[in-house]
Amino acid sequence: MGVIIECAKGGSSVNYQMVPLSAGLYFVGVPIGTARDITLRALDVLASADVLVAEDTRSMRKLMDIHGVPLRDRRIIALHDHSGDGVAMRLVTAVKEGKSVAYASEAGMPLIADPGFELSRLAAAEGINVTCAPGPSAVLTALTLGGLPTDAFFFAGFLPNATTARCTALEKLKETAGTLVFYESPKRLGAMLRDAASVLGATRNAAVCRELTKKFEEVRRGTLTELAEVYGGKSPKGEIVVLVDRGHLESVNEVDLETSLRKALVEMSVRDAADMVAQAHDLPRRKVYQMALALEKDR
Repeated sequence: MGVIIECAKGGSSVNYQMVPLSAGLYFVGVPIGTARDITLRALDVLASADVLVAEDTRSMRKLMDIHGVPLRDRRIIALHDHSGDGVAMRLVTAVKEGKSVAYASEAGMPLIADPGFELSRLAAAEGINVTCAPGPSAVLTALTLGGLPTDAFFFAGFLPNATTARCTALEKLKETAGTLVFYESPKRLGAMLRDAASVLGATRNAAVCRELTKKFEEVRRGTLTELAEVYGGKSPKGEIVVLVDRGHLESVNEVDLETSLRKALVEMSVRDAADMVAQAHDLPRRKVYQMALALEKDR
């Protein structure tokens, strides 16, 4: 996600330290908004690494300027969605030659909906040392503020742009037993909420978290229908995370479920009986199918 780094006038008073870094790939978490959210270790790594890599070189340079971390004779290498495969390979080669390489996303934790994933996968395949200086995350910050259950959650990233593809993706998430977390573009927010209400359920609770950690931070809560009405006619500014509560499926007594299956199995195959009973009780098909298999075996 993009970010405009904010900092109080006069810059940061945090002091970095030059530390010896062993050869390896260092993923560095950077702020999602407020520049002072960066960790001391992250500043140390940025100050000390032999090679600097960033999804957005301008954001990286601005962050280093705010905290007084000198670039020295290093240049910041760009690694983004349009970089060729050769960039990642050159970085891995640099580590093999004994250099420390630090990579940072444009905002937040690296590899979360971020092009750094390919670099991480290549590093693992090549067997080089990889570590992380963790930092802020829009996903976790939104979960903290959203007011929805956090005991289990599923990060779905960005949904497809087209309505049909978006609804198909939402349908696959309908029975997820945890809070759903999405990144979304301000221009598509209203349409996304409308489709989510249609597919996931109009009364599902949700939260729209906007501009987290920044001056105009806002968290708006309500049902999917309510939020779709709020954002249906406008495109809010800033970075957005959408949370959707898990589906609360009908509680069905095991005895009643078994009775329904036994009746269905008299005239139907295991597959057809499971489909009919699962649909009738709004239950996950897999659970019902496994019970149907056990009952058929007993027969």
